[in-house]
Amino acid sequence: MILAEKIEILSKLGEILDNVGNNRPWPGFEIGINQSEYDSLVELTQTVRHHNGWFTEEAVKSSFLGISKWLNEDTLQHWISNYELSENKSKSVALIMAGNIPLVGFHDFIAVFLSGNKAMIKLSSNDDKLLPALVNIMSLFNPEMNEWVEFAQSKLSNFDAVIATGSDNSSTYFQSYFGKYPHIIRKNRKSVAVLKGDETKEEIAELAKDIFTYYGLGCRNVSLVWIPEDFNLDRLFEAFYDYHDIINHNKYANNYDYNKAVYLMNLEEILDNGFLLVKEAKDLNSPLGMLHVARYTNSSQVHQFLLENATSIQVVVGKEFTSFGEAQQPKIDDYADQVDTLKFLTEL
Repeated sequence: MILAEKIEILSKLGEILDNVGNNRPWPGFEIGINQSEYDSLVELTQTVRHHNGWFTEEAVKSSFLGISKWLNEDTLQHWISNYELSENKSKSVALIMAGNIPLVGFHDFIAVFLSGNKAMIKLSSNDDKLLPALVNIMSLFNPEMNEWVEFAQSKLSNFDAVIATGSDNSSTYFQSYFGKYPHIIRKNRKSVAVLKGDETKEEIAELAKDIFTYYGLGCRNVSLVWIPEDFNLDRLFEAFYDYHDIINHNKYANNYDYNKAVYLMNLEEILDNGFLLVKEAKDLNSPLGMLHVARYTNSSQVHQFLLENATSIQVVVGKEFTSFGEAQQPKIDDYADQVDTLKFLTEL
């Protein structure tokens, strides 16, 4: 399969994901699959939550829409234009994927696919339905897909390089087991927002997307917000209100209730608006259902914190950084942990 064919397959997939993500009915055979195949994917977005309660239809379709923005010919061609890619399979790359948010490992998959390497994928048990369904759709366009992708059902073997994503604890295991191979091993990261104090209500409402999308489970979700010393927290609560229904999700509510009880029992001061706990703390690792805020008197305090915690931060959101509302909408060349995956793969 030549590179142009791969780009065509991914572009067709992008069109399908855009339609499903936008709740459109089957548009006809021009989309490249029949109605039954299209409806099966729609049905999967609705039923996968029975396997993983965090993967609601809204969360899955949000993932589809984010990915669809990558999957068009212009974007893909521009992305790969600075790399030397092979037309033929050269190496087998083990992909050990996380399962915290839907299709979190999809970028690694397309990077391996386009780089001319074979993907040997070990899926997380929390997210083992969606990617196989998308690869199956891709195989409808070209049966050779099965030569470029393998889903490992047991222990990985006979690979040449590794890209592994997990927690700080699992990264220690990954390092000891895979360290002898060329590798990218990712650990826990969190994201930060920096407010200047002159943000509009609309801008803070966009920040809410960075906090609440995927229920706060992603490394690109904002867990800590730096605010000026005199900032009124009511501005956050007011702008976040549109997300109050999040408390109706049982798994989120369980975490919220548990953390609320723990902090109250410990007599720690927290603010509570009925669906989000807010605690003043200069700590990236806020529990699920809680947002940390830290006050600053001058910007040098914030920049010092960002510098000291650079290896633990995935995204910084703010007027001088990533735009509000775009933390969970990375561009195709926004590499996780700032490690150029495609460069790594082309140099194997």
